[in-house]
Amino acid sequence: MLSKIVGSAVPVLAALAAFLVGAVMLLVLGASPLDGLKAILDGAFGSGERLAATAVKATPLILVGAGISIAFRARVINIGGEGQIIAGALLATVIALALPDLPSVVLIPLVLMGGAIGGTILGAIPGVLKAYASVNEILSTIMLNLVMVQFMNFLLRGPLIDPLEIAAGTRIPQTQRLSDNAALPTLVEGTRLHLGVVVAVVAAVIAYIVLWRMPLGFRLRAVGHSPEAARAAGINVERNITYALAISGMLGGLAGAILVFGSEGQRMITDGSAAGFTGAAGFNGIVAALFGGLHPLWTIPSAFLFGALLTGATQLQRVLQIPAALAVALNGLVVIFVISSARFRSYIQSIIEKRPSNRASEDLERPYSKIPGVDT
Repeated sequence: MLSKIVGSAVPVLAALAAFLVGAVMLLVLGASPLDGLKAILDGAFGSGERLAATAVKATPLILVGAGISIAFRARVINIGGEGQIIAGALLATVIALALPDLPSVVLIPLVLMGGAIGGTILGAIPGVLKAYASVNEILSTIMLNLVMVQFMNFLLRGPLIDPLEIAAGTRIPQTQRLSDNAALPTLVEGTRLHLGVVVAVVAAVIAYIVLWRMPLGFRLRAVGHSPEAARAAGINVERNITYALAISGMLGGLAGAILVFGSEGQRMITDGSAAGFTGAAGFNGIVAALFGGLHPLWTIPSAFLFGALLTGATQLQRVLQIPAALAVALNGLVVIFVISSARFRSYIQSIIEKRPSNRASEDLERPYSKIPGVDT
């Protein structure tokens, strides 16, 4: 029990230490840390609309983070969240453009399924390359991010561009306004809170159930714990590595569909970069997953924390005239402190538990040993 308390407390203390460094940065910039904290809290939680904006900002982080947690449990690292978000968004958008007159009760599930399928395909590609050709998944997922950015730019400047942009000669890379029948329903009138938030939370819960309550999850964790032992037990290691990255990509693709159909203006638009559409959710989702101990359920509050930082940054900039990039720097500080605290946490836990050096019989419930900051 004491070991679990320490395991939970150390990352929190590390995050507080990161915020203290952020306070020093504010002092250097000539601003009051207390005023900065107040501005961030007000920007993130100061009203119902701002709280809803925080939840919406956290939504793709929850999905990407839950997907990354699944991949990491199988000892594969998915850095391709940006590309998987784009793949899901593009396929969902094509479905909405092709079937605009379908009723909402049919079209909304279709576009969400399309997003999930698009992400699954892009996640499965590096999975197959890793499993059957020993291609490093970090390199393949990063390179696929770049491929999808250029593919998105090609489609939004060509086949999918709004005809009005061509007629006006402006050629802004965006689709025409998508059917209202595909728009995610608003949950609270007068706010941006939409159905996608609920979908993300439910998906994270399902990811937890898959990992710890279903045979597939057991096989994924067995492969991550020891591929040799898993193979000796009759588990198809290559297939489960592919499954891990495909499922991770599926959740990223679902996030892409939600970004399109939960947004104001109801169209897919970019500035030519991945972040121009995703808002860097593919990378911020990694941060949320690490801070959540690579656990799908803990990724939910972790994503809300980082969503609050991102939405609060706007208020921080407005009130204190501080660059909004300070919040991005604060995200980085949290990651550095949390990961750096992993060794200290392991040392303290080893003293409490008096664990022997031979861990060959360690239960499969233990976390992926190569990823710092992981807890079950």
